[in-house]
Amino acid sequence: MSEKRVLGLELPTDPRWVDVAEMSIHEILIDHAYCEQKAASSCISLIIQHPDRQKLVEVLTPVVAEEWSHFERVLVELKKRGLSFGPKRKDEYVEKLYAATHKGGSKGQALAEKLLMNALIEARSCERFRLLSKEISDGDLREFYHELMLAEASHYKNFITLAKEYHDPKLVETRWRELLLMEAEIIKNLEVRGDRMH
Repeated sequence: MSEKRVLGLELPTDPRWVDVAEMSIHEILIDHAYCEQKAASSCISLIIQHPDRQKLVEVLTPVVAEEWSHFERVLVELKKRGLSFGPKRKDEYVEKLYAATHKGGSKGQALAEKLLMNALIEARSCERFRLLSKEISDGDLREFYHELMLAEASHYKNFITLAKEYHDPKLVETRWRELLLMEAEIIKNLEVRGDRMH
């Protein structure tokens, strides 16, 4: 999978990340579990906030179930290794993304902004899962992250499609390109840490 072609990301993850991540795989698994929990919670919030958007409800309901299943599976991976779940930690990447979002606008514009932000997080997660699936030495985890990479790629597309459903597709495309450039700057300036998924 080419991240540039399939995910559209402007800047690939620093190759050093997967090396330091493997050395801190316990921390990565804990952070990953919280990422899956937050992804499920985000979809639930979108459904609750927009119960009248039938397609959104239909598309995101199974995503909630899948993200929660991933959360449970990460906990299983921790237990298999005799590792314990740990406390939630600050996600500087997501905080910086949300700080840069457009506030206000029409209901359609505001919804599209939220959906695109979710798409961006899913795209970066997918890229990082791909790195883990190819580079780490633990064969079981390589297979695990390969499966999740495929699932996250599908979620990313769902969010983009929904954004175009509820807002002008041309404006969505323009905003998506802006967000990709913004995300690249965030990634470029973030410290390479092996205890965070993002």
